[in-house]
Amino acid sequence: MTKRPEELALLAESGRLLASVFEMLDRMSLIGMSTLQIDEMVERFIVDDLDARPASKGQYGYGFVLNSSVNQVVCHGVPSAEEVLRDGDIVNLDITLEKNGYIADSSKTYLIGEVEPAAKRLVRTTYEAMWIGIRAVRPGARLGDIGFAIERHAKRHGYSVVREYCGHGIGREMHEEPQILHFGKPGTGLVLREGMAFTIEPMLNRGRRGVRTEKDGWTVVTRDGSLSAQFEHTVAVTASGVSVLTLRPDERGMIEKMRLVA
Repeated sequence: MTKRPEELALLAESGRLLASVFEMLDRMSLIGMSTLQIDEMVERFIVDDLDARPASKGQYGYGFVLNSSVNQVVCHGVPSAEEVLRDGDIVNLDITLEKNGYIADSSKTYLIGEVEPAAKRLVRTTYEAMWIGIRAVRPGARLGDIGFAIERHAKRHGYSVVREYCGHGIGREMHEEPQILHFGKPGTGLVLREGMAFTIEPMLNRGRRGVRTEKDGWTVVTRDGSLSAQFEHTVAVTASGVSVLTLRPDERGMIEKMRLVA
């Protein structure tokens, strides 16, 4: 589960490239675009501009570059030409990228047009929860510390944490050990060691935490129809703490900011 320094360097390069994909999306107005159009645009950018491979396409038989999870979709939403982003929607775009044999994974929930305040609060709290979880990463900490920090923040704001899906180790394979739960008890679970690399990707629901999978076998939605949001970063345990490998330039200083929120 630990990576050598040269492996982490390659993983960090994949993470840097993936961060640039989200920078590209951040510059665009997604309103009026179909989720399939976004998928095709991201594929062109990864392949043509970054000379990299979209790691999700073809994995487990999945036919697309990204997951597009709109409103009550928790995760694994499938891009569609018929699904057009409209004013007031929220959409999580979950994207992976492989370069030189190493995979990075990240996601962001976007606010489309004028979004109601309650949806904005859910998205903001989910983003904070991810960063509070990241802040718990350091050598000697335990996996339960991460999950506890995330769940505590979610519950303080009245949200539930999805338990069926979790973060994961990552490197040459998309899904490696360990599993990173977004709930737990402090002081329990695997001890973190320098060189570990994994994702932290909490999914918070505005209503109850129950989910179900739709008939397509991919799309996971909230059972009660409530909104859901998610954020994700790929991180590595360092000698002094944590390095966020998919960090975007606008996120510098987030770990320190979360010290004031937790």
